[in-house]
Amino acid sequence: MTSEVFRTLALSLPEACESAHMGHPDFRVRGKIFATLSGPSEALGMVKLTPEQQQLYVRAEPKVFVPVKGGWGLKGATHVHLEADDEASVRSALMTAWRNTAPKKLAEDLQSEDF
Repeated sequence: MTSEVFRTLALSLPEACESAHMGHPDFRVRGKIFATLSGPSEALGMVKLTPEQQQLYVRAEPKVFVPVKGGWGLKGATHVHLEADDEASVRSALMTAWRNTAPKKLAEDLQSEDF
């Protein structure tokens, strides 16, 4: 998977937009970050999961998902290794991160088949 595919998947979610944070592209829903991309030289993304969700993703796909080091990782921030090329798992993680971040009513309106 390329960073462009990650970007396309993230931006396909309702009301998602691209911005920047600390020099890296990020993806937001109503102003709140749910995912980021590293610089162009790195094939690495990040999704904001809960610690419990992070454990499930890491356990299921350890070559794709790795906790971010430090405090952010303990709170659920999870690296996505794009070179692992597992679009279905990344799509699922992006949707989960988006649902965690979106306002409750907007998240309830999204059905799995819409993404």
